[in-house]
Amino acid sequence: MSDSPLISARDLSVHFKLRGGPFSKNQFLKAVEGITVDIPKGSFFGLVGESGSGKTTLGRAFLKAVPISRGEVHYADGEVEYDLQAMSKPELAEYRKRAQLIFQDPYAALSPRMTVRDIIAEPLEVMKLTSSREETDERVREIAAKCRLNLEHLRRFPHAFSGGQRQRISIARALVSSPRFIVADESVAALDVSIQADILNLLKSLQDELGLTFLFISHDLSVVAHTCDHVAVMYLGRLVETAPTRDLFDAPRHPYTKALLSAIPSLDPDHVSKAQKLEGEIPSPTNPPPGCKFHTRCPFATEICKTTEPKLEHSGHEHDVACHHWQEID
Repeated sequence: MSDSPLISARDLSVHFKLRGGPFSKNQFLKAVEGITVDIPKGSFFGLVGESGSGKTTLGRAFLKAVPISRGEVHYADGEVEYDLQAMSKPELAEYRKRAQLIFQDPYAALSPRMTVRDIIAEPLEVMKLTSSREETDERVREIAAKCRLNLEHLRRFPHAFSGGQRQRISIARALVSSPRFIVADESVAALDVSIQADILNLLKSLQDELGLTFLFISHDLSVVAHTCDHVAVMYLGRLVETAPTRDLFDAPRHPYTKALLSAIPSLDPDHVSKAQKLEGEIPSPTNPPPGCKFHTRCPFATEICKTTEPKLEHSGHEHDVACHHWQEID
């Protein structure tokens, strides 16, 4: 893993204008707000949080798949550098070869009318990366083998495969254009636990072999602990804590992170669970509360939390937290 970032975001925000109805006029859904983060080259970077926290939107912003409302995102892999805000159409077409997405649902992500060969070959044909069918077939066979798919699989249709095999097909399709950056959006959430381990081990081996950088989006902290080098915790469109994985799990600083970690079930039958219950629901991103966005559910909130939004500050080596009271809580 390199110290230089592949993706650098500064004050990144993604807002969606609401439509339909007299009460939605001039209202915006603030899906991502003020994100500043670096994803090191060659890392397996985890992004966790509850449903509705903005994880998927942030991942798609890094892929230039949703419009960026404010801030900057830069991509630099040592060969090319891009400012995602100021991209021309030719630059965006080139960036599509270097940044790809693995979808969550392996059943909905594949066309039932295409063979596996055609599914994997489609990016090559659309991006014009090969000059002949023979060259396309050679590249498809090469990436299929890396993803543990047999040659006979290439002639079949997706309905003939299990969930784990379909996800390998999705991975092969994402990797066939030789990308540098992969966003894996809940890519094992729909799979059985035993199959999850197989897919995670495949992603790790592909990372080592191909020198990939992953943004791994998940709500399952046990999966993140097994896989990721660095973890960022997201709440209501904002980052509340980032740290190397071991540091985050050994010494969480933010009350929200502590609550998430306390909910991880233990395999020890003698372990007495002390899960910290979070009262209430995550607030609406169309009307977020003032101050710290977590204060409506935080047992440690004081008056300053209700009026002043905390900024990410260093609390140790590569460990940042956005909380007014993290030192007292710790």
